[in-house]
Amino acid sequence: MNISVRLFLGYFLIVGVAAWFVLNIFSQEVKPGVRQGMEETLVDTANTLAELAGPDMASGHIANGAFATAVAAAAKRLPQASISGVDKQSVDLRIYVADTKGTVVYDSEGKAVGADYANWRDVARALRGEYGARSTRDDPEDEETSAMYVAAPVRGRDGRLLGVLTVSKPVSSVTPYAQRAVRRIKRGGAVLLAVSALIGLGFTLWLTWSLTRLRNYAHGLANGEKLPAPTSGGRQLSELASALQTMRERLDGKQYVEQYAQTLTHEMKSPLAAIRGAAELLQDNPPEADRARFIANIRQQSERLQTVIDRLLELVRLEHLQRPEKQQRVRLRELAEEVASTCATRLAARGLTLAVSGPASAEVLGDPFLLRQALGNLVENAIDFSAPGGKIKIDVEQRGGQWNLSVRDHGSGIPDYALPRLFERFFSLPRPDGGQRGTGLGLVLVAEIAKLHRGSTVLSNHGEGGALACLSLPAA
Repeated sequence: MNISVRLFLGYFLIVGVAAWFVLNIFSQEVKPGVRQGMEETLVDTANTLAELAGPDMASGHIANGAFATAVAAAAKRLPQASISGVDKQSVDLRIYVADTKGTVVYDSEGKAVGADYANWRDVARALRGEYGARSTRDDPEDEETSAMYVAAPVRGRDGRLLGVLTVSKPVSSVTPYAQRAVRRIKRGGAVLLAVSALIGLGFTLWLTWSLTRLRNYAHGLANGEKLPAPTSGGRQLSELASALQTMRERLDGKQYVEQYAQTLTHEMKSPLAAIRGAAELLQDNPPEADRARFIANIRQQSERLQTVIDRLLELVRLEHLQRPEKQQRVRLRELAEEVASTCATRLAARGLTLAVSGPASAEVLGDPFLLRQALGNLVENAIDFSAPGGKIKIDVEQRGGQWNLSVRDHGSGIPDYALPRLFERFFSLPRPDGGQRGTGLGLVLVAEIAKLHRGSTVLSNHGEGGALACLSLPAA
């Protein structure tokens, strides 16, 4: 297949997928947007009606007074309104009033009088002086049976709370407007694709010409020729030619090997110097107490060297993987509990408590060993930087299409200067208890594991003190 055709098809595919993605998001946002608009209107309506219901509520005639009469008359009205091509033929509001104990004393539909609504979110929050609203389905399996409820406090002339008035409206009453908006979005999307195809054709011809020149330049480099980088196609083409040279060097492995050799050599100097010094002191036959201390130091530094080498090898392996070697469904709550069990000894030694919360159904697709390793590193960090007797918490919660594994400690937090460097190789902070620094590779491993699972890792200071590490992974 000709390169021009391939480029055109590739471009059109990219634009088509992007357009579909954007249109799909727009379509999905239409209904929530309409609902938000409906909720805003219900807030105004509830507060207005609460003022009108105040006198009857104060006199004890809310069920048969002027307010109830007016609501009943309004329910019989026929609006005969045409809104954006949708006919509205009835008043779709339901109104009920509860006293200060949450007992319904008036219902425009007459089906909840005497019922205890004190635990319903709209009534309970409004009685506490907060914004009260809820959305409830009559049929839990059918989204179209959902209704929105917005409450407002009913007060007397002296400002005393008399009860709560709730206005309800079925979501199905605004569904036609959302559907009409979705149809218009789809029609606009079709026009967008047609225009994109024309633009793509011109772009493809121009790019084919530029790539041909770049191909000739690449052949020249491969043959050892000294050629000027092509610049007549613009700055981008010149930068691409320069990037081609850089890519060639990196493919040779020179820069990659040099970087790791330098960092590993740097990290090995300190432990090796400590081991050499302790060994030289041991040759002088020191007292038994000093001898034990020097031997412990040698063991400690050799273990540190082993840890650095093992983690560096694991990091190199992860950087060359395109996807996890073993993928299966992993329950995050169980994973967190396993990590908590593994760290039980260290937690007990420091007098720390670790709590795990989150739904048992939370699942992601990935390598359980790598995910356990990533979460374990975050928990180990939290243990290192927690004060003795403190608390650590692992939360599993969903945000959009992601499951978030967050580890919260109540330590001193992360210094501002360190926040941008937390994921640098071999960067580590001193432990609050004066213990030995970490290898500076733990968080780098966590980031690589997250990236391998199409996720991300973020570390920040919690607003109430301590540090918060969040590992985000796509939901299974």
